[in-house]
Amino acid sequence: MFTISELDKYVENGLSALNFKLDPKELYEPIEYMISIGGKRLRPELCLLTYNLFSDKIEKPILYPALALEIFHGFTLIHDDIMDQAELRRGQQTVYRKWDNNIAILSGDVMSIKAYELLANCPGEVLPQVLSLFSKTAAQVCEGQQYDMNFEDIPYITMDDYISMISLKTAVLIACSAKMGALIAGANEKVSQTLYDFAFDLGIAFQIQDDLFDTFGQGNVFGKKIGGDILNNKKTWLLVESFRVADNAQRQQLDEIIAMPLEKGEEKIARMQQMYTTLGIKEGAAKAINGYYENALEKIAKAGFSDSQLVQLHNFANKLIKRIK
Repeated sequence: MFTISELDKYVENGLSALNFKLDPKELYEPIEYMISIGGKRLRPELCLLTYNLFSDKIEKPILYPALALEIFHGFTLIHDDIMDQAELRRGQQTVYRKWDNNIAILSGDVMSIKAYELLANCPGEVLPQVLSLFSKTAAQVCEGQQYDMNFEDIPYITMDDYISMISLKTAVLIACSAKMGALIAGANEKVSQTLYDFAFDLGIAFQIQDDLFDTFGQGNVFGKKIGGDILNNKKTWLLVESFRVADNAQRQQLDEIIAMPLEKGEEKIARMQQMYTTLGIKEGAAKAINGYYENALEKIAKAGFSDSQLVQLHNFANKLIKRIK
């Protein structure tokens, strides 16, 4: 069984081998740029990892579908950055800022098409299942992004609303990655679904952690401007939980901060960070993250995996949850 670092090398080498030196260069250079600025690569890594639980042959029929997940994820980030008016991605200029909105939209579109081209390299006997899984997931990710934008204009949402949104926006693609690797390796539906459920819970924990980093992380480590979610009035776990635990006076203060204009961005961020600290939101988020992490491990504990398979899955879960960015 390969180590996670060895699987990472397969992903990086595979991405480097993809050819985007095509014309018109204005269309393809942003794709090269998006891939070159790096990322966690957790989706292709997870796809290879679950495949490797059952097979040691990392070849084109699994490597290309794994890369498809990263290319699709890149497409969603390019478009998300336009919608969020984000300036930085992984510490570098976002694509729309480096070029413009129109180029970013078109380059993102090509990435989504390229993802399907790569996906088509999976074994023919599982191609219908894999395409069905990926297509459903792709639509769900878009649904999640739409809910995320809708929620910006809604004063309050429940924690159930939030979990539903991040389940679509984030968790389903991570879960899809786990199930896809297992399916391509020939695992049965029950085992593949167990891995989906395991990764789904990790995906929710991952997003809550991202919410936490966006507000309390270090910009030079996180790779994005800290406080972007606050400026955009995003319904993050932190904000939703704040309204849930706050008293009437504190809710009024939260409303006042949300209503602050962008011209007072630094003050808005500082005041919201202080409210989160006062309400114990950082500690609450850490507890929620750990809860979903534990749920994920429970999903695989009694599913019949060998000790070596469980070690590999635990290693991935620990890497995902104990990250610093």
